[in-house]
Amino acid sequence: MSLEQTLKDQLNPEQYRAVTTIEGPILIIAGAGSGKTRVITYRIANMLEKGIPQSQILALTFTNKAAREMEDRIKELTGKKMQNLTISTFHAFGVKILRQDIDKLGYRTNFSIYDETDRYALIKETGRELRFTTESLDLYKIGGLFSDVKTGRKDFSNGNEIYKELYEGYQEGLKLYNAVDFDDLITLPIKLFREHPDVLAQYKERYRYIMVDEFQDTSHQQYEMMHLLSDRNVAVVGDDDQSIYSWRGADYMNIVNFEHDFPGMQEIRLEQNYRSTGTILAAANGVIKHNTNRKDKELWSGNGDGKPIEIFMPENEAAEADFIAESIQGICAEERRKYDDFGVLMRANTQSRPIEEAFLEANIPYTMSGGTSFFERKEIKDVISYLRVISNHDDDINLLRIINTPRRGIGRATIEAISDVAKNLDCSLWEAMQDIIAGDEERYPESARFRDDIIGFVNLIEENKNMLSGKGLAKKVRALVDQIAYLDYLIGENPKSEKAVRFKFMNIESLIRSMEQWENNPENQDTSLYAYLNRITLLSRDDMDDGEQDKGKVNLMTVHASKGLEFPVVFIAGAEDGLMPHARAVEEGGDAAIEEERRLFYVAVTRARDRLFISSCIHRRKMNATVECETSRFLDEIPENLITYHEPPKEVDAATAQELLQNMLKNLAKPRVPKI
Repeated sequence: MSLEQTLKDQLNPEQYRAVTTIEGPILIIAGAGSGKTRVITYRIANMLEKGIPQSQILALTFTNKAAREMEDRIKELTGKKMQNLTISTFHAFGVKILRQDIDKLGYRTNFSIYDETDRYALIKETGRELRFTTESLDLYKIGGLFSDVKTGRKDFSNGNEIYKELYEGYQEGLKLYNAVDFDDLITLPIKLFREHPDVLAQYKERYRYIMVDEFQDTSHQQYEMMHLLSDRNVAVVGDDDQSIYSWRGADYMNIVNFEHDFPGMQEIRLEQNYRSTGTILAAANGVIKHNTNRKDKELWSGNGDGKPIEIFMPENEAAEADFIAESIQGICAEERRKYDDFGVLMRANTQSRPIEEAFLEANIPYTMSGGTSFFERKEIKDVISYLRVISNHDDDINLLRIINTPRRGIGRATIEAISDVAKNLDCSLWEAMQDIIAGDEERYPESARFRDDIIGFVNLIEENKNMLSGKGLAKKVRALVDQIAYLDYLIGENPKSEKAVRFKFMNIESLIRSMEQWENNPENQDTSLYAYLNRITLLSRDDMDDGEQDKGKVNLMTVHASKGLEFPVVFIAGAEDGLMPHARAVEEGGDAAIEEERRLFYVAVTRARDRLFISSCIHRRKMNATVECETSRFLDEIPENLITYHEPPKEVDAATAQELLQNMLKNLAKPRVPKI
C-alpha cells in the first residue's frame, strides 16, 4: 500500500491536512489524546516521500524518550535508516551547535556540561571565595535566580542585588573551567547566531524544514532559537490547555507570538480524542472552559460515554490511601486488569507516604517517579567525575570531587595550596598542579610534602587518556575502577555493611554494562568519551532506564510527571483547595497561577482512558496539626451529571462471606488446562 493511501485510511480529515501541508508556517493545535505523535511522524514520513532530504529536516522536542519514539516510528513507516534526520531535544541540539562552533565564543570544544550538583558546587565555591556565609548560600534559591537572570526572566533588582557579584563570579568560573550549564545550551547558541551571522546562515541553509513538538512548553529562548533558524517552513504542534511549566520558563503565549511572527500561518485544530471515554472528556471540557486565555476547543470521542467519574470523600489521607489500594485490588480482580494499568496522580510528592504505606501493606507493587537518579548516586558520580576530568582537565568541580577519592594523601591543606597557586596564576587547578610539579623548592617551598601525591594523581589521569580515542571504552573504565581500588574504598567507607558495598559496586557494574551496550550499538557512529559524557548529561531523569523493570507495577507520580502518559484507570488524590490549586502557587501567581493549576487538573483528568476516580479528604495532616479541608473548586466545575459519589462497600454478613470463600476455594481447586 502506498503512503498516500495509508494516510487516507488512517488519518481523520484534520490530521490528513496537518500531515500533507508541508510548505509555509503551520500551527497545529493538538488536544489531549488527539494523535499528535502520529501526525508528527506521518508528516515527516510524507516529507521524505515527497523527496525532501533527511538532512534538511529538524524536529525538536523536550525529552529523549519522545525523540526516540518519533525516530522509531518514522523508521517503521519508511523502512529506512534515519542517519541524516535530526530529531533532538532542544538542549541536545544546542550541544551539537556548540560542539561545532563554541570556540567562536572563547571556549574550547571539549567543554563540560555541568549538572545541578556540579552547578551548586561551583556556586558554593564562588560564594566561599567572596566570603558569603554558609547560612546565606541557599543554593536552590540562588540557582533558580541565576537561571532566571540568564534566561531573561529576572534581573538583579528587588532585593537580588546582593547576588550580582556572586553571579558574575559563577559565570567567570564556568569560563575558567571550560564548562557550561544547562541554560547555556540554549542561550549560547542564540549568542553565537546573533554575533556570527555566517554561522546562522549555515544552519538556515541546512535545515529548511523545522518542526517543534509540545510547543506550549517552549521558553522565550527556545522560541527565539527556533525563530532565528526559520522564517518560513516551520510547523509547531501544541496545546495551550496543557501548558503547565511556567515555573521553568515555558510560556504558552508563544502560540500568540507565532501567529504574529509568521504571517500567512495556517491553523489546524485536532479535537477528536482517541484515548478517553466521552464522560471523561466532557468533564475535562467542563473544567478547562473556565480559563479565559485559551483557544476555544471542544474535545470529543468516538469511544462511547463509559462509566461516570467516581468521587470519594475519605476522612483523612490514611483512609484515602486505603481506598486507592482496595479499589486497585478490586478492579484487578473484577476486570482482570494488570497493575500497570493504574496511574495514581498527586499534586505534590509529599502526598506519597500514606499511599506508599497502603501499597506496601496490601502487597501492591508500584513504581514512583522522582526518586534519586541512577546517575546521581555517589559511586556513579565518582566514576563519572574521573571520566570528566580525563576529558577536560580544567573541570575543577569534578577534579575536586576525585582528587582524594579514594584517599591518596591529598588532604585539605594540599588542596588549599593548589588553590592558592591557581588563584595567583589565574588558572585552573590542573594547570596549578602542573606548575607545582615543574617548579623548584625555592618557588614552592611547601610543595616537598605533597609533590609526590600530586604527581601520582596527575599520572593516573594522564595514563587513562587512551579513553579519548579508539574502541573499548567500557573495558578501559573497568580497568580504571580496578586501578584506583574503588572496591577497597567502598569497603573502608561501609565497614559494617557488606550489603551496601555489594549494592554500590553492582551499580558501577551496571554503569559499565550500559556503556558496553551503548558503544556496541551499530547506530552509534561516535562512541568517544566526549559523546558518552554528553549523552548521560542530557538524559533526563525520566529517561534513565527503559521502564522494563516497571512493568506490572502501579504508577505513582505527580501530575507534572504524568504529562504525555495515559492509563486505563486513573486515581487523582488530594483534590482539595490548597493542593489543587496549590496554595503556594496561587499566593505567588494570582489569577494566572489559578489558570495554570486548572490546566494541571485538566492534564490529570485527560490521562484516564476508561475510568477516573477522584478523592478529596475531609481532614488532612499538615505539619503537626490536623486541618479541615475544602473540596477543590475544580471539582465544582465538573458537570454534576457526569459524577457519582463513591460509597464504601458494605460489610457482608457471615453467611454471604462463607459462600464467597467457598466459591473462591472451588475456583482455586479447578485443574488448570494448558493452552494448546
